[in-house]
Amino acid sequence: MSTHALHETAALTRRSLRHVLRSPDTIVTTAVMPIAFLLLFVYVFGGAIEAGVESPAGSSGGDAYVDYLLPGILLITIATGVAYTAYRVFMDLQGGMVERLRSMPISRAPVLWAHVLTSLAAILTSLAVVVGVAVLMGFRSEADLLGWLAVTGILVLVALVLTWLAVIAGLSARSLDGATAFSYPLIFLPFLSSAFVPTATMPGPVRWFAEHQPVTSVVDSLRALLAGEPVGGEIWVALAWCVGALVLAYTVAVVLFRRRVG
Repeated sequence: MSTHALHETAALTRRSLRHVLRSPDTIVTTAVMPIAFLLLFVYVFGGAIEAGVESPAGSSGGDAYVDYLLPGILLITIATGVAYTAYRVFMDLQGGMVERLRSMPISRAPVLWAHVLTSLAAILTSLAVVVGVAVLMGFRSEADLLGWLAVTGILVLVALVLTWLAVIAGLSARSLDGATAFSYPLIFLPFLSSAFVPTATMPGPVRWFAEHQPVTSVVDSLRALLAGEPVGGEIWVALAWCVGALVLAYTVAVVLFRRRVG
């Protein structure tokens, strides 16, 4: 990307961020549902579920499930947040903003990247809120600085994948409901993974699906990193899923955008 395009991206990103800052309920709403799940599973279902969850060394039963649960909740936070990205892309198209930008001497790439960077900023803020609530509930991590950097990197990579999927939804949707509804399966997918209970407790076909879908690899990698334990080969599986999905989603989004704006 040229220096001129970088300046254009920065200007458009500031515009999108101003919209978010004028309605901070976007970030609050993004964090509300994951926090509700966190409270529900720990304080309502936690006692029954903990029987099937192996406690990390040195942690008490109540704290153990918060530690186990948090990686999946963080992915749900990301999936909730990207719905607003699809909404903003759709509204820009419907409101004529993209058409107005086309009349200016501006390249195409910054238009999409501004939405992506705004999404990342909002999602990272929501993730910080959710982690803060988890700490108040007893979450503790044995990860060192390098481990936390790895966790942050994986979360950013997942956020990029889902954000570009949101861009695709915003570009291809015919209605506002259609633009935002795509996130519902993404929110549901962690329930069919190791996010809430070990896959060994699941019946045959469900267990097979849970063990071979990308969320389980990502969750297991995050959980090991946060616990300060060896990650093993799961992290490479998770990264392969994420990088492959990111390349595909980015390519499809760019092709759709070119078709829409000419």
